Amino acid sequence: MEQGSSNSGQRLEVVVDGDEGFVRLDRVLAVRSPDLSRSRLKALILAGQVTVKGSPSATPAYHVAKGDTITIDVPEAVAAEPEGEAIALDLVYEDDDIIVINKPKGLVVHPAAGHETGTLVNALIAHCGMSLSGIGGVRRPGIVHRLDKDTTGLMVAAKNDRAHQSLTEQFADHGRSGAMRRGYRAFAWGLPNRQRGTVDAPIDRHPHAREKMAVRDSGRQAVTHWEITESFSGRDGKPIAALLACQLETGRTHQIRVHLAHIGHPLLGDAVYGPHFKTKANALGPQAQAALAALGRQALHAYLLTIEHPGPGKFLAGRRRCRRICFSCKTPCERQNDADASKKIVPCQ
Repeated sequence: MEQGSSNSGQRLEVVVDGDEGFVRLDRVLAVRSPDLSRSRLKALILAGQVTVKGSPSATPAYHVAKGDTITIDVPEAVAAEPEGEAIALDLVYEDDDIIVINKPKGLVVHPAAGHETGTLVNALIAHCGMSLSGIGGVRRPGIVHRLDKDTTGLMVAAKNDRAHQSLTEQFADHGRSGAMRRGYRAFAWGLPNRQRGTVDAPIDRHPHAREKMAVRDSGRQAVTHWEITESFSGRDGKPIAALLACQLETGRTHQIRVHLAHIGHPLLGDAVYGPHFKTKANALGPQAQAALAALGRQALHAYLLTIEHPGPGKFLAGRRRCRRICFSCKTPCERQNDADASKKIVPCQ
């Protein structure tokens, strides 16, 4: 695929190979132009911004042939500045440099196509005002990492550019040389045949389903460490699920979800990477089935976040000044029996 510029923004050129598996224009472009969504491509086709052999195509169902040259004129995007919205935040910690929240399910991190409002960014703008770092751009002020929409747990945002730079470097390092550490709790189908393990498998965009990621040789390196912390049996007394503690050495999109599905243990409730495991819920007891139905999402929670505080040293341990700060947050089901210990801050250990 070649790229160029046009008066309206970006021009993309695609030559049909004939092995895309489809003949419809919209489906061929979805495979060959993964950075554009199906809905975006359809809109461009209907707007006359897509030409085949120099002529605009009337419909997304137009049949292309091997060797056809398709040109896509993508108008320059105009980034709308997000506005503050009064969205309640579960605050774990806040000072002049950072804010740490316990993100609930259903909350998208930053505005994007289909989610222009109601995001964490909108909530942070309302809560922090103009103090958020602008390094992330107009649509991502203060954001240094993200969680999937339906993944819950700890997130940190930067309230000034100094903090943003420091946190960005820490997340890029993934704890190889510093204090950064991220821990996740994941309920997975089945019981792995060993106590702990590591998945070292590259992740890239799925070749056919744009909303999915997949283990592919063409992908970027991705490393996930996991360990069994508890196992659960079904109604027949046989192991049916496990609670895993996961840590990341890299930060790829959907990494834990993709890696656990890759080794045959997808997350409970994950409709994207574990739909063929849906019938296994029938082997759960009534109470467990009800809990899974009530969850309504993938069973993944970011429970641990350790960073080096980006501001002046504030935390003391004996006589030694320490900037390491650790946050831990229990999952909702764990908090039912330990409500007073749902969130914990450990300035130095």
